[in-house]
Amino acid sequence: MKLSPKITQRIAKTVIWSAALLVILLLFSIIIYILGKGIPNITWQFLTQIPSDMGRSGGILSTIVGTLSVTLVATLVATPLGVGTAFYLTEYTREGIITKIIRFSAESLAGIPSIVYGLFGFIFFVIYLKLGWSILSGGLTLAVMILPTIIRTSEEAIRTVPAIYREVSYSLGGTKWQTMLKALIPTALPGISTGVILGIGRCVAETAAVILTAGSALRMPVSLFSPARTMAVHFYILAREGISMERAFGTAALLIILILIINIGANMLVNKFVAKGR
Repeated sequence: MKLSPKITQRIAKTVIWSAALLVILLLFSIIIYILGKGIPNITWQFLTQIPSDMGRSGGILSTIVGTLSVTLVATLVATPLGVGTAFYLTEYTREGIITKIIRFSAESLAGIPSIVYGLFGFIFFVIYLKLGWSILSGGLTLAVMILPTIIRTSEEAIRTVPAIYREVSYSLGGTKWQTMLKALIPTALPGISTGVILGIGRCVAETAAVILTAGSALRMPVSLFSPARTMAVHFYILAREGISMERAFGTAALLIILILIINIGANMLVNKFVAKGR
């Protein structure tokens, strides 16, 4: 029996809406569960003290500093490289063997498991370059890991800029560099920032690559060459070893809150910048 187009459309619409609602339900269920378990454990002492007794007591101040430091290093290194590569692929070269190699490399890097990045970072940054387990080693490793995401999202964002923007700039005597700064970047900034925010989220939540490169020291890092434990690693160790599930949930809840703050803050800054440019 052949169904009518109207019935088929209704069935398809119902399936699509059901799938979307299921994803939203799962997301909010996880967030509500973790926040419900973790927020009661977040106190002022928890936020301002350094972990002690392997994390059974004290707070997580050093892990917060470690998380922000590693993420900042990775973002500062990967963002200019990724955005610059995207502009090179879209504005400074024609389609050819070089662009195909760069895109293939980026796509290949995107599919590599994080533990492999960690092994690479351990061999190259920690041992070969003798940086040791440090914030710098972890940040550089994460920069390599998030680079494909920033390249692809930035490239797509730049491609969505109308061609008339370039034509008007060139007709007024603007160079490629001036066109990029004055016309392309302000217009493509929301899409570029999306890739950067996704990269930041991956940095904050990463464990395997960070353990092998930044280490898992509980003491407060004092420089880029100090080992550090991030919040994600701290949560993983506390939960896996059964050291303190209460503090593990508190760390996980704070991690979710931190990611939300970063995302909301970054979007607000981008929207403000775009509005000012207009």
